[in-house]
Amino acid sequence: MSNKSQAHDKQVLHKLGYAQELSRRMSGFSNFAISFSIICILAGGISAFPAAFNALGSGGAFLIWLVGGVLALSVAFGMGQIASSFPTAGGLYHWSSHLGGKFWGWLTAWMNLIGLICVVASVDVLLYTVFFKDLFLGTALGVDVSKFGPWHQSIFLAIVMISQAVLNHYYIDITTKLTDWSGYVILGLTVVLIIVLFAFTPVPLDFSRLWTFQNVTGDAGGAVVPFRTESVAFAFLLGLSYVCYTITGFDASAHTSEETQDAQVNVPKGMWTAVFWSWVFGLIAVAAYVLTMPSLEEAHAAGWGSFFYMWGASRMPSWLSIALAFGMVLVNYVCALAGLTSTSRMMYAFARDDGLPASKMLSQVSTTYRTPGAAVWASAILAFASTLYAPAYLVLAVACAVFLYISMVMPVAAGFLAEDGPKWKEKGPFNLGGLSKPNAILAVIFGITLAISGFFPPNEKVFYFTIIFVVALLGLWSRQTAIVGVVIAVIGYGLSFITIPETNNLHFLIPPAGTAITAIVVGLITAVITFVTGGEDKRFEGVPEGEKIKERQKMIAEIEKKFGEA
Repeated sequence: MSNKSQAHDKQVLHKLGYAQELSRRMSGFSNFAISFSIICILAGGISAFPAAFNALGSGGAFLIWLVGGVLALSVAFGMGQIASSFPTAGGLYHWSSHLGGKFWGWLTAWMNLIGLICVVASVDVLLYTVFFKDLFLGTALGVDVSKFGPWHQSIFLAIVMISQAVLNHYYIDITTKLTDWSGYVILGLTVVLIIVLFAFTPVPLDFSRLWTFQNVTGDAGGAVVPFRTESVAFAFLLGLSYVCYTITGFDASAHTSEETQDAQVNVPKGMWTAVFWSWVFGLIAVAAYVLTMPSLEEAHAAGWGSFFYMWGASRMPSWLSIALAFGMVLVNYVCALAGLTSTSRMMYAFARDDGLPASKMLSQVSTTYRTPGAAVWASAILAFASTLYAPAYLVLAVACAVFLYISMVMPVAAGFLAEDGPKWKEKGPFNLGGLSKPNAILAVIFGITLAISGFFPPNEKVFYFTIIFVVALLGLWSRQTAIVGVVIAVIGYGLSFITIPETNNLHFLIPPAGTAITAIVVGLITAVITFVTGGEDKRFEGVPEGEKIKERQKMIAEIEKKFGEA
């Protein structure tokens, strides 16, 4: 990195009120690679494939990926423009706080943190269940995995997450090299997989499958969607969870801003290029999956095993099947490894602004390793704990998609309102110009749509958790919002007595009485805490602003002296 670029990056960070504690070891490609590795079209692009295919058929899966990718790009463009102006490790949280106020930023931080923890948890769970156990051991090697139980999964996950935490804490240079390597391998492995599927297909190619739509919700699709709906539009909405779970986590480019050289240019570029190339290669891969299936009807009936049905029917040699499966195990490991990097950086950034319990500890950066060690281990422990609550991969995956996309569009919405105002006078090098506000509207609509799509069965637990979580956040912020939280919980309890016909899809959005009662209890407990302590509104100061930034410059110089950055 040139001295000029290094000085500029540091100057921008100082203007935002922060010291250069982390090491700027990442090139523009490295920033792209960390988001591309987390998106990993060989992770969610395979494991969540039935969410679309077993809802609206072959043409539906193709169209859902096509449309969903465009919408994800709009979010990446919106985030990229803000990142170009404010390149900090806090990323979404910092932008929301600066552009929309500290309450908006605090909400964004918690949504983002929960989403990121679910990223690490869900990817590691699918690493075990889908790729290691079912694909590599069961399908490729022919091992009988029917007797594998929860203890096998927990032991596997513990070993994997400990190793990922060790790499992120003590060997960050190796972690960066692995994510860089993963970027190349994901592309190469995807191309090889596509070629192999077409070369060894057991059936002649029928391209009409790409525009053939079948409503296979309910039993016709192996109960992936556990109920039947006659609405094709609603089936499409449910299927969006496929692309939205896969093309997510690209906020990692933002969370590694303070480790990226020429961040104002490379961070936004890393985001949108990671999304774009994942979308393009993912679309070709989806086409390969649906075109090489011997029978769409049998694949639909296979339910969550539809991808394995296609894989097992391929005439590829066993050695090639084993090699591809092993490669997928490796890239999924790195996918979660990169996710842990992103999560720990977000936790560190929120903690240095005193936004978390034990903030002093979680904001510490090792002068030896230049990594936030406590944040790394806390992220890994929380991710592992969440797998014990929800061993089902789908629940974690959808929770990840819902919370991440909500947190990603929150700063975009704030930017829409703040653009050209005193909070956002100067744009960075990446500027959407006249397309900025139309793009922001599209991105926000997409985020809301995604959240709604993730609330329906079999993901109702995500909906229930979201209700309780929002009530808790409102309860902890201020005395005024605590009252609002309790009122929302009480209204939810009242709605639980309303009977809506099962033919009406809205009946899924009526919370059960048990959830509403839990929300009321949580609301009351957090309200009591807030009325006694004054709430987070009184304690939490938010990101540095105005005079506070000027006052911090001496402290910044002292911190950087410890890290040899002075």
